[in-house]
Amino acid sequence: MRHGVDSGLFQQTAHSPSYFELSRTGAGELVDFCIPCNPYFPTPEMFEELSKNLESVLKFYPSDSSKIADQLSKVLGLNPATLAMSNGSTELITWMDHLWIHESVAIPIPTFGRWTDQPMESNKRVDMFLLQESNNFELDIDEYIKFIRTRGSRVAVICNPNNPDGGYLPRREIIRFMDELSDLDLIVIDESFIDFVEVERNPSVAAEASIRPNVVVLKSLGKNFGLHGIRFGYLVANPGLAGKMRKTLPKWNLNSLAETVVFMLADHEAEYAESLRLLSRDRYRMGMELSRIPDLTVYSSQANFLFVKLGGGMDGRELRDHLLARHQVFIRECGNKLGMTSKFARLVVRPEQDVERLVEGIRDFTQARWTSHAVHASHSSEPSLLMHSA
Repeated sequence: MRHGVDSGLFQQTAHSPSYFELSRTGAGELVDFCIPCNPYFPTPEMFEELSKNLESVLKFYPSDSSKIADQLSKVLGLNPATLAMSNGSTELITWMDHLWIHESVAIPIPTFGRWTDQPMESNKRVDMFLLQESNNFELDIDEYIKFIRTRGSRVAVICNPNNPDGGYLPRREIIRFMDELSDLDLIVIDESFIDFVEVERNPSVAAEASIRPNVVVLKSLGKNFGLHGIRFGYLVANPGLAGKMRKTLPKWNLNSLAETVVFMLADHEAEYAESLRLLSRDRYRMGMELSRIPDLTVYSSQANFLFVKLGGGMDGRELRDHLLARHQVFIRECGNKLGMTSKFARLVVRPEQDVERLVEGIRDFTQARWTSHAVHASHSSEPSLLMHSA
């Protein structure tokens, strides 16, 4: 591949290689359509403020997590006793598996890989409910409940919106799901992308989780705030469950950069709201642009990414490698996700000028394929030398 990018990096993990791994292989200045990040937050002014304090942020220990949780609870309007903060949402998925998943867990697929991989790694039974392409990968709550009862699953998970397809279930449906399964050991609602929802004003069920005996809501600040590098997530649950998680996690499990950002949030709520508005606008524009490409099916999404199916014989791995090598565009090909094939890709919502580069790269790929096939067909239709001499 051009620029020295090693496509073997994609074979070494069920997830995509990091931006830094690809950059170190000489991929150049990447436009990242892979990692679901908010491109409008923090603002340049906020980054400037962070950079001014960088020396002290890196030099000194952070406060313990309870102090940071107190501040976050004020911003969110939640009782601090219902929060547990972690070094990324995947840390919480790991500890939920160890603490609360004893026998089996049900999860619709395709979805975020750690929800299936983590319990399988600890030898739990994972009951996978396959979302159907024929139904646009939409989750039918009644069918899922029936599946859980039939399998005898003791823990149930829903990602809302779901990753990678961006499908969203209305709040009333999630509450009905929790009511129907109040006898389970645990229900987890992963709301890592909930802030990007625009079809409902208050889509989160975090407040309901805080008063239910067996419900945990998972949140990821990295995705919402465009700061994956600080590894920052939290859960909301009743004080008993949240307290048990807090006691399990290390006392200083959050870094100083995460603490600094939490204490900045209260002064930048307007900028965050504006970032969500801009992202919603870009999601619509990007969906329209991608829909104009022949052989590309674009699914409806309420997350900060769009899910697409590649037609016309296109292979997602070939498209990924072509975009990376020739256009320095990084996408998430979904062939290594359970319940998926390489005919599908997830594309993060980005500003208009970046989308132009993506669309140009996809059109270049389809044109190159068409030319290659035309040349091959031309050669195969020529008479052989043996026939000609005869």
